[in-house]
Amino acid sequence: MALQLVRRRFTVDEYRRMGQAGIFGEDDRVELIDGEIVEMTPIGSRHAACVDRLTRVFVQHLGPRAIVRVQGPIRVGEHSAPQPDLALLRPRADFYAEAHPDAGDVLLVVEVAETSGPIDRGVKLPLYARAGIPEVWLVDLAGGAIEVHRQPSPRGYQDVQRIGRGQSLSSQAVPGLTLAVEDILGPGS
Repeated sequence: MALQLVRRRFTVDEYRRMGQAGIFGEDDRVELIDGEIVEMTPIGSRHAACVDRLTRVFVQHLGPRAIVRVQGPIRVGEHSAPQPDLALLRPRADFYAEAHPDAGDVLLVVEVAETSGPIDRGVKLPLYARAGIPEVWLVDLAGGAIEVHRQPSPRGYQDVQRIGRGQSLSSQAVPGLTLAVEDILGPGS
């Protein structure tokens, strides 16, 4: 007879209360995925530079049309609070001070993949698709390209395009947002 362990999944509210109680240290890099508290991969210098570059570009291009959330949690269902590298949120006067945004508040998610590609593709993208987040950009630093994921469904994103250097990409979720791949990856990286 095989022994089977029963796992207890945490809710987003329980996870939030753990943080408020000081269970996680300020430097702990964890997020809640499908009810489990998981460690996030370390951020390398190329990853950080890409996030910083995109933050500047988004703020300059969008101004008050969207809130640019950098590595902050979004509530995705009852049991997940991932912290994407960037999320463009619907504008709100309180900047979501009362509660973290949920999937319906998210216009676009950006995940930068330096070492986290398998987790982003295998875990986070399906999670975002099931939650109905309309568009996700996966920045493939090693491959020098951006994967654009659109048309979410319970089985994942139905429209996936890979856009490389020398090309531009336009967001369908954020009208008027068009960027050259080099604006995201930087010159020659």
